[in-house]
Amino acid sequence: MPIAAAVSRCTLWQIRRQIAQMQGATKESVGAIQEIAASIVSVNQSATTIAAAVEEQGAATKEIARNVQEAAQGTQEVSTNIVGVNKSASETGDMAHSLLSAAEELTQQSGRLGKACEDFFARIRAA
Repeated sequence: MPIAAAVSRCTLWQIRRQIAQMQGATKESVGAIQEIAASIVSVNQSATTIAAAVEEQGAATKEIARNVQEAAQGTQEVSTNIVGVNKSASETGDMAHSLLSAAEELTQQSGRLGKACEDFFARIRAA
């Protein structure tokens, strides 16, 4: 076999070997790219789930804030009512004190009137 044929066979064999290596590397690259694509899909699904959870959490937070605001308004109304009740109770106490003073005054006047009637009837009997 001439040297030229041997060299061409060797070169053909090397070319085939390099092609086979390139095909193997290409298959590995395709596999790696498929794994990366699967990872991207998984990350995308996780991001979508997280976004939905964040949106739901935001809605829940808004609802809690609204409830807190309503509770604060209710507390303000109760506080206002307590101030009104306290004022009314104070006024009622003042009126009760005035009524007691008037009753004591009436009791004293009744005593004086009774004494005056006794004195009047005593003078009528004596006369």
